[in-house]
Amino acid sequence: MGSVNDRPRPPSVNALARALAGSGLPHPLLVDVARGAIADGAVEDAAVRAEALRRTLLTPVINATGVLLHTNLGRAPLAHHQEARAQSVELDLATGERGSRQRAVGQLLARLCGAEAAMVVNNNAAAVLVVLAALAAGRDVAVSRGESVEIGGGFRVPEVLEQSGARLVDVGTTNRTRLDDYRRAVTRPGADVALVLKVHPSNYRVEGFVEDTGVAELVTLGVPVVADLGSGLLDDTCPWWSGPHPPRWLAGEPAAVQTLAAGAGLVTFSGDKLLGGPQAGIVAGRADLVERCLRHPLTRAVRPGGLVLGALQEIALAYLRRDVCTTVPFWRMAAAPVSGLQARAEALAGEVAGGTLVVTPVATEALPGAGSAPGASIASYGVAVDGDHLERLRAQPTPIIARARDARTVLDLRTVEPGDDAALVAALS
Repeated sequence: MGSVNDRPRPPSVNALARALAGSGLPHPLLVDVARGAIADGAVEDAAVRAEALRRTLLTPVINATGVLLHTNLGRAPLAHHQEARAQSVELDLATGERGSRQRAVGQLLARLCGAEAAMVVNNNAAAVLVVLAALAAGRDVAVSRGESVEIGGGFRVPEVLEQSGARLVDVGTTNRTRLDDYRRAVTRPGADVALVLKVHPSNYRVEGFVEDTGVAELVTLGVPVVADLGSGLLDDTCPWWSGPHPPRWLAGEPAAVQTLAAGAGLVTFSGDKLLGGPQAGIVAGRADLVERCLRHPLTRAVRPGGLVLGALQEIALAYLRRDVCTTVPFWRMAAAPVSGLQARAEALAGEVAGGTLVVTPVATEALPGAGSAPGASIASYGVAVDGDHLERLRAQPTPIIARARDARTVLDLRTVEPGDDAALVAALS
């Protein structure tokens, strides 16, 4: 019987870490992996552990889910390049003195929204929080019960109101809120209503016995109306749309231009949804109200950096040029004709024909996603494979994220860049 001394000694931590260099991880992380594998007596698993660690980091993926704005995948896909040099973020080039980081992009967004002024913060929840804190702290805010919604991550409108220092006044009922309900809230004895907050319930839809009160009616109450649009549609006529009419899937989606034209004092919305830009929150409307928001101390805590402002400026200029359907990835995906997607699906299926998997072109329904246009879908095309192959697709060198339903795996091509079709062929062959 051999002694303990006859057993092979494990490699040193440093030697094992150097052997894992092919993973691409920095050496200090590989040292952590090596140390853990040796301590667990699982040296042979070190490479697997290194790969598992690498896959916990942010990595590009191929979105084949058919959800254009997939929150788990970063919502609107966006490429932004900026030279590594100083930028006039807070410098007035005309005077040489300190300027406002809000001016450059704010003036463009105001122009696009038909607003007097606009400002940018780091997300739409922050936009709503700043507006409420600046305009309604210590006072009442009237909100329809049907609009006291919960957004992603468990954040709720009543909780945002509480954090702002404003007091929530529930108005109407879940399914029906009339103008008289708001009027009673504003005129009741002891009322101190600073504003009416109208929240677009973007992640659900109530149907049947329902009644809503529009902005044009609410402005007759004599207090400012703030409309949280959420999804970031600038103009419901979609003048940038490549087709002859606005897309059907946007029917009924509230837009900044029309909401402000109806009399809203301010609108708030996201930058990374229907706008197609980076994560940001945008406030647009009356100049005096925007100025009060800009002066609030909380604005500095949620202000965006130069990278976000640069990316938003590119998006705003694309809208002004009206070329977003070719230059902004979200709108390019949304505008892709079904005939082109079908041709790609048939070509893809043809390239993998004869393999172990039977790949079939199928008509699909894509979704706008991220709480935009709830209940709406966009005709699309993709390929289907019998069985659940989600785990194997995620394990590809560039992970492929698809959907499985009814014992089939479906890859929707509306959300896949044409240049990634080859990766799908390789994964399915």
